[in-house]
Amino acid sequence: MATAPPPNTNPSAGPAQEEDTPLPVTISETAQLLLLAASDHNLITLRSLLKSQTPNVQDPATLRTPLHVAILACEGLSTEPTNGTNGTNGTNGHANGDTGSAAGAASAELALPPIAKATKTLELLLQNGAIWNALDANNETPGCIAYRLSLTPLYEVMVDAGVRAELLFGRLEGYVALDDDDDEEEEEIGDVEEAVDGGVVEPQEGDEEKTALDKAGEEAIPVTSEEYLASELEIDDDRILDEDKNGVMMSWESEIMSRTASLLLPAATPARVLNIGYGLGIIDSLIQSHTPPPSTHHIVEAHPQVLEKLHASPLASRPGVTIHAGRWQDVLPKLAEQGLVFDAIYFDTFAEDYSQLKLFFTEHVITLLDADGRFGFFNGLGADRQIAYDVYRKVVEIDLLEAGLDTEWTEVPVDRGGMDGKGEWKGVRRKYWDLEKYLLPVCKFMG
Repeated sequence: MATAPPPNTNPSAGPAQEEDTPLPVTISETAQLLLLAASDHNLITLRSLLKSQTPNVQDPATLRTPLHVAILACEGLSTEPTNGTNGTNGTNGHANGDTGSAAGAASAELALPPIAKATKTLELLLQNGAIWNALDANNETPGCIAYRLSLTPLYEVMVDAGVRAELLFGRLEGYVALDDDDDEEEEEIGDVEEAVDGGVVEPQEGDEEKTALDKAGEEAIPVTSEEYLASELEIDDDRILDEDKNGVMMSWESEIMSRTASLLLPAATPARVLNIGYGLGIIDSLIQSHTPPPSTHHIVEAHPQVLEKLHASPLASRPGVTIHAGRWQDVLPKLAEQGLVFDAIYFDTFAEDYSQLKLFFTEHVITLLDADGRFGFFNGLGADRQIAYDVYRKVVEIDLLEAGLDTEWTEVPVDRGGMDGKGEWKGVRRKYWDLEKYLLPVCKFMG
């Protein structure tokens, strides 16, 4: 834990003040104008201000950025198109036919319906570098506000901005985790200049603007795969916790696993099945109880305690069951060397980031899955914030397509309120799920 240095440790710094009094939080007049123009969806003024002003300014009291206020200004507005296309009026979706000149374009923008002007405002701010997932004082990103207010067109703009940012980082530096409990939070999507002259709120000592990435990193204790495998687990009938009280697996996932098994396994013929990650054994028990039961059932598990539980279970002695002790990264190449292929593959590991899931389906699924087989995984990416979940859904779908896999998503209701009422999360450091719908992926080869 970092601590602040003692005062006046630099001899050249001059005499120490008797008392540290916090400086007043200030914001420049230009930044105020930028926030006001964003709230008013004044595109002409915004374009002028953004020529010399960063869009990443914040209101001192609420910590809201221009993206936040632009969305909040739409509270109560209808998102239904009024006429023409894209919610605009007149000729070809414009307020008038004269759009060839700057004056005509400005006139067309002024005549846009409020929600269309708000959409253009968000797009303009994002094009100029606005941080899509900055948090305000209420722990909300701009997209969180759009979702809460049911402003679907604006929410979609923010989701697409998050997808672009994640894909860019994926190409340049590797994927950055959004809100996944199992992932070590890495870098922010963008840094905010901390200069009062630039109009940005001057942070107090030890404070800085937070994004959803930072918030997740503060609340969760990052766990690497190596640390997890060497840790002592708390294993009960209904949940597994690691040494830091992070949830590894919990029984509330049973309905999700039941739907997953029914969608992955063929109905008519015994399947060859590969499961990565045993956990509480929920999915493996469901696979064994499927009609018809699998012809072969391979299970890969790396944690010694979970392996001990697996070997002691009745499932270990079932016909066709083969247990592989070790990391899937080490086990799967051996299975490929044996020429094994599977009709159904499921992936659900702990303490591995998205890059490992991507590695799994780009390098191993293509060699181990039968041409007509199905692949699934536990879709908990960013599952404690709706916009993070929706961003990751699109990112993973794009990556799956690049790997030659088409994905169908099935909605599964999750009784979030019921879990809270039953104390499901009692004793767990941080929820790894806080949404009302689970999106269940089933992937097949294209063609």
